[in-house]
Parts: sequence; structure tokens; C-alpha cells
Amino acid sequence: MNTTEPYYITESKRICKVAGMDPNEVSRPKTFLSEVAFEQKRKSYSEILSVVSFFSNKLLDSLKGTPILVVVSDAAGYLLEIEGDETIKSTIEQFGIKPGSLFIQEETGTNVISLTLQQRHPISLIGEQHYHTFLQEIACYGTTFNYTDDNDLLGSVCIMMPIQFQNELFLSMLAQSVDSIERELLLRKQNKKLNIMNQIMLSRTRNGIVITDEKGITTEFNNFAQMISKNSRESVVGRNILESHLTGRYFKEVLESGKIFKNEEIKFEDDAGNLVVCLFDAQPIYEDDKMIGAFGQFRDISDRYTLQEQYNYLAFHDDLTNLPNRRYMNKEIESIIKELSTGHHKTLALLYIDLDRFKIINDNFSHSYGDKLLIEVSTRLSGCLGENEMLARMGGDEFIFLLQDFTDTDYVTAKAEEILQLLLQPFLVDGKELYTTASIGVAIYPDYPITMEQLMVYADNAMYQAKSQGKNRYVVHTSELLDAMLDDYMLEVDLRRALEKNEFVLHYQPQINNETGQLIGFEALIRWQHPTLGQIPPDKFIKLAEENGMITQIGEWVIDEACTQNKKWQDAGMIPVKVSVNLSTQQFLTRNLITYMEEVLERTGINPAYVVVEITEYMAMEYEYSIHVLEQLKALGIGISIDDFGTGYSSLNYLKNFPIDYIKIDKSFVSEIMNNEQDAVIIKAIISLAHNLHKEVIAEGVETKEQLEFLKTHQCDISQGYFFSKPLPVDEIERIYLEQ
Repeated sequence: MNTTEPYYITESKRICKVAGMDPNEVSRPKTFLSEVAFEQKRKSYSEILSVVSFFSNKLLDSLKGTPILVVVSDAAGYLLEIEGDETIKSTIEQFGIKPGSLFIQEETGTNVISLTLQQRHPISLIGEQHYHTFLQEIACYGTTFNYTDDNDLLGSVCIMMPIQFQNELFLSMLAQSVDSIERELLLRKQNKKLNIMNQIMLSRTRNGIVITDEKGITTEFNNFAQMISKNSRESVVGRNILESHLTGRYFKEVLESGKIFKNEEIKFEDDAGNLVVCLFDAQPIYEDDKMIGAFGQFRDISDRYTLQEQYNYLAFHDDLTNLPNRRYMNKEIESIIKELSTGHHKTLALLYIDLDRFKIINDNFSHSYGDKLLIEVSTRLSGCLGENEMLARMGGDEFIFLLQDFTDTDYVTAKAEEILQLLLQPFLVDGKELYTTASIGVAIYPDYPITMEQLMVYADNAMYQAKSQGKNRYVVHTSELLDAMLDDYMLEVDLRRALEKNEFVLHYQPQINNETGQLIGFEALIRWQHPTLGQIPPDKFIKLAEENGMITQIGEWVIDEACTQNKKWQDAGMIPVKVSVNLSTQQFLTRNLITYMEEVLERTGINPAYVVVEITEYMAMEYEYSIHVLEQLKALGIGISIDDFGTGYSSLNYLKNFPIDYIKIDKSFVSEIMNNEQDAVIIKAIISLAHNLHKEVIAEGVETKEQLEFLKTHQCDISQGYFFSKPLPVDEIERIYLEQ
């Protein structure tokens, strides 16, 4: 889905760019309060910070298990308090982000604190919305807090977390907490203006007030105290408050030692059995330095408390299926592992379930059908829960079974088999029969200690292995499976260094005009020349690059290298031809694709008419985004090709409306045209359709003269494949074509 970032974020990033900030360099705060000035600042904010800390701690408690940091600043942007996840805190301290530092856009670029103070309304700043890349792995939410009676800006409260934990619910929770903070700050501000006589004007306050004499005898009990407690004034006045089971112990300490209580949470049930939750303050009353009694104040926060409980529920449950969520399940597993570590004899296993081909249902029937299917799946899975078992939705189409206290491992595999059988029957969604199967990864807690994270990784790895083996099956994690995963991990480590070590090379496969037999272009294909493993095929490392997020960097290198090499050939006298490069899905969806293409064209000096980008049918599924990007590429003069046509889910509407130049017939059709009549019919239909839409057709994977003759007969425009040449390195291309 194409989303537009708020104008103020775009403007902030523009200002950073104009100011010459390097987005790849860490921009540290440059202004810090001295130790004395910082202490003075905190002292002046002491009461405000106590209120903010109270509610921010409640927010942190409600999100326990999520790595989250709460940052409080004053109105100018000086950081006054940083609380929460110690790992995140220590990380940001390395960048100079600590209490006393000044966070302003001019010094630290686009950041949630500056924008929040500038906009004075709740905002989110997530991932690439940050100007500096070192901040693009976090999600931030922030809002200001004020004295609401005069709209006097006091500062900001912001939360930050790793980007994978982002959730717009956090912004609502933060806004609710700040609303509570502002109410409390306003109340305290108003209370400061009251003297003892104003405090005794009980009928004008919306809080429950209790006043006693120096012996604890209740002398006043106002209307709101009656409403909150459901006790009449007559039943309370004249009685010793120390006898109260709710507040007696607080008043005892007030009267005996002058202690002051603030924001004590008190819960009780009224006569109707409803839960009442109050914040309770108590303090002594003095006259000429002599204690003459005690003052107590109740603030009914029952509605707020109920809302907080609802937030707590949402924080630990999936709002679509009402199943426990990932956070809840992680907490439960950690608790069981803790029991195991203390010597309890328990068994524990995880079944990690991923629905097969769920994306096809979403893409073909809409996300609403997908959501309804997930609800049906969760209901069916819940039906096979046994004693001491738990089911959670981990996100998307992933579920997890937690099994414990089973007698042997056969029970675990039998449960996995039961789940597979459960999903074989179709699901009826809005009158349509939908089918899905599952890939299940099984991880059984071993007889030696491991962490929750390790157990989850074992289950996840086994699930992916089940997918790779053909889906609709389960795989049990073993040490051998772990070794294979470790091999992939080591290869991934090498992959991260391959770019900087110049280990990638491009090979070029010729594309031939079927009518003239002349060379009209090359397809650039990447190869990885590993220093110890030799040449690694793309189908091995491209998948790794997509999983670890490196595919965009690698794709950009391919574009730059192919354009540079083509320009060199042209300058050396080769007849100019087109070079096509493949775009990955991630690269196509990257917001700076057009900017990058413009930079490459300018830097290499190549005519865009000799550059073709290849996209897959899958990329075209995001119609509005795709047509916008393709039109921009076309405006640059770049050619566009749909790769592997016929294997995806293209709509004819795409072909009609998209500015496509070429349609490439997938080699799986070409390889069977002489043996499979259906494939031959499909190829003829594709050629006819493309020509009617004024687009050229490229057949890939041409390996025999018979295939070529068939394609020529049916007016296919261009061919490439081993019949002409395998992909060749640069020196071979130059030997064959440059010399000609």
C-alpha cells in the first residue's frame, strides 16, 4: 500500500538535507546542560517528573516484555529522564543521547522529540521516516504535555522501540497516559493555589475529601467521598479514621509521624459489587507549626483503570482472533523455562504453524477474506487444545502451540499430525470454500538448558524446513537441522562482506532479434565468486539476501555495474545495445528507487534508452504504487519488461495500463513447447496478446533449433538461451562482440 508521510516529516528531512547533514553519519547532540544546571532543571521539574514517571511507569508495566524506552524532555528539548529497556538505553548513550542533552533538529536531524514539540500533537516517526539511517531501525511515538488551563507547553513524552515491535496502538496508549498526566498536573497546579480554607470548601471539589482532627476523629466527609465510597456522611463523621480498613494505616502514619502520601492506589467494591479504584493522597494539616489534623483526598480513576486493563489485555492478545499473542506466549515460555531451571520435572514443546499459500488467498479474495479465514483457522485449532496446552497467534498467518507435561515425544508428533488433518477440510468463508494447509516446525525442550529465544528459533527453523520440503507437513528440529541452518548463517555472514570485497561479478546473456539474427541486448545476471566455496549460484544467495535485507544494496550494485559496463562498451566502439537488469521486490518497493536510477544515469552518462529494468508479475500486485513508479521510470526513458510472464497472477488490466515495453515468456513454457500442446497454445496466446497491446515478446530459455523455429513462426520478437549462448563474463563478451 502506498502511504504518504506527513508533510512536517518531509519538510524536516528536506531541511536536514539542505543543512548538509549526512544521513549515514551519526548526528550527536552538541549541547548539554552542566551538572549544576541539570540538577536545577530537574529540581524545577521535580513535581512534574514525579507525575510523568508515575504514569510512564504504568505504561512500561503494561508493555512489560516489549523492549521499549520512555524519554521525557522539557519544552526546549532537553532530556530530563530516560527509563525502560537497558539495552536500548546503553545503545543510545553511545550516540550521546543521555539526560541533560539537547535534542533539536538543527543538531540531531529529524527526530521524534523535536517534531513532537514543534507540532504539539501526537506523532509517530518510524523507520525510514528518520533522516539518519542509524535511527531507521527504530519506531518512535511522541506527544507533548501541557498545563491544559493555559495551554502552557511543559515538555514531551516519547517512546521508542525496535521497528519490528511498532504498533499504532502504542500511540493511543501514550496519548491516554499523557491525558492522565495533564489531568494530574492541572489538579496539582490548582491545589497549590489553595490554602487550608480553600481545601475545606469541600463542595467545590470533584474529589472525595476526608478531614480529621489530631486524634483521627473524622470531621468532614464531602459529597464526592460519599459518592465514591457509598458511605453516608453521617455514618463516617465522628468515627476514628484509624479504624478504616481502607485508609486507617495511612492516616495513622500521617498523624503519628507527619508522613505525606501521594497517588496511593486503593481498590474496593461498592455496595453493588462494582470495583472502585482511587488514587489517594494524605498529609497533615498544620496551624502555627502545630499539627491539628489530617487531610485525605480520593480521586476516582475507575474508568481510567478499566481502560488501562483493556489496554493491558490488548497488549497480550491478538485483536483479530482474541488468542494470546507473541508477547503473551514469550512470557509464558520464559516462565516455564524458569521452572525447569529450578529443578522442576516438566516437559515442554512448541509447534510453530505457518499456513501454506495464505498470501494467494489474500491476493485473490482480499484481506477481509484472509482475516475471516484466520478466525476460522484459530477456532478449528482451538478445538484440539488439550490440558496444559496453549494456542497463540504470533502474527500474520503464524500460530504456535505450547505443549507441556506430556509423557513422551510421540504425543507431540501426534499433535502435529492431528493439526495437519484438521486443516485438510475446506473452510467456508462468506459462502466460498477456501483451502489451506500448514507447515509445522516442532521443537522439544532438550535435557540441557536453552533460552526461550533458542527454542523459538529451533521451532521456526524446523517450520521453514517443512516449507522447503513441500509444505503440508511437520519437521522436528534436530542437531543436524541446526547444523544446516548454521551453514546458511555462515554463508549469510560472508554475504554481508561480499559487496565490500568486490566478490560479485556480472555475466551477460545475449538477446537475439528473431527476424534479423542480430544482437539487440544483454540480460545482466549476477554471480558470486566466493573466495573458498567457488562460484555460488544466485538461487542460493539471492534468497539469503532477501531474508537479511541486503537485496536492495546488491540490486543497486547490479544496476550501477551494468550501466557502467554498457557505457564502456559503447565508448570502446561496440554497437549500442540494451542491457536489462532484474529488480527485486524489496528494491522495487524502496522509496528512493527513482532517485537512485537518476543518479546512476547521470553518473555513468549512459543513454536511458539502452537500459531496461525487469519486474515480476508479483510486484505489479500493488497496482496504484506500481503504476506510479513505472510511469516515473518510463519518464526517465528506461525500458520496462515483465519477467517470467505466465507464472504469476497478472491481470490483463495491468498489461493494458502499465507502460511496459517487453513481455518475457518464462522458460518453463519454452522448454515444453515441442512436447506439450498446452504450453504451445499458451505461448501463442501470449505473443498474440502482447502484439495487440503493442508490446514486444522475449522468450527465455531457448535451447534447441526447433524451439527457435516455433517462436519465429509465431512472430516472437526476441530470444535468449543456451541455443545462442550461456551467460558470459565481460572478457568473453568483448572477445566475441567488441571485436566484431
